Amino acid sequence: MVAPGGETRVLVVEDDPDISTMLEYTLTNSECRVITVSDCQHATRELAGTTPNLILLDWMLPDMSGIELLRKIRRDERLRDVPVIMLTARGEEADRVRGLESGADDYVVKPFSIRELKARVNTHLRKQISDRTTTFSIDGLVLDQESYRTTVNGELIELGPTEFRLLRHFMSHRDRVFSRSQLLDTVWGTNVYIEERTVDVHIRRLRKALEPFDKEHLIQTVRGAGYRFSMRA
Repeated sequence: MVAPGGETRVLVVEDDPDISTMLEYTLTNSECRVITVSDCQHATRELAGTTPNLILLDWMLPDMSGIELLRKIRRDERLRDVPVIMLTARGEEADRVRGLESGADDYVVKPFSIRELKARVNTHLRKQISDRTTTFSIDGLVLDQESYRTTVNGELIELGPTEFRLLRHFMSHRDRVFSRSQLLDTVWGTNVYIEERTVDVHIRRLRKALEPFDKEHLIQTVRGAGYRFSMRA
């Protein structure tokens, strides 16, 4: 999978040398340039000089938590839209939710299938090269795919990549109700195997981003059915 403008760069932050070597070998064979580091200090140094197309981030690292590094990435304007897939042995639901709420776009529990991981990586990279030429505008809320910006009356809304894709899907299908499984297939991709609970996490994050602009009511819960985007109650 090649990113727009040429080379696809993947940063792997993983302190287990066997997993790191396996990921480097697998992704290099998939036409990616893979950069591997074993701790947050070296990851921070690497990110200061380059913007990868995707980050594979271990949770448990020797110098600080991958969650802490993830939060720093999401606070950086240059890096906040880079997809991040968490790699971790922590498979409890509470851990998954914490990772997603901290800004992860996906969550893979060790030990994992390399085929599944490749499918997830390719899905996130495909989303980066999707068509960005359409602008949606509803009730002062504007989503511009070309500039990858969302605004309300000209004021920028801070959205992560998953929330941006979710809002784009809703705005392009106004008043239509989507179940969690439909949103997973359309927004995340059919090759990504994650729990429906993930949708609820990102819906909350999207509403929280819209709340300061009094637009959170546009994302409506339809009891027993799913979610829709609508100006009508």
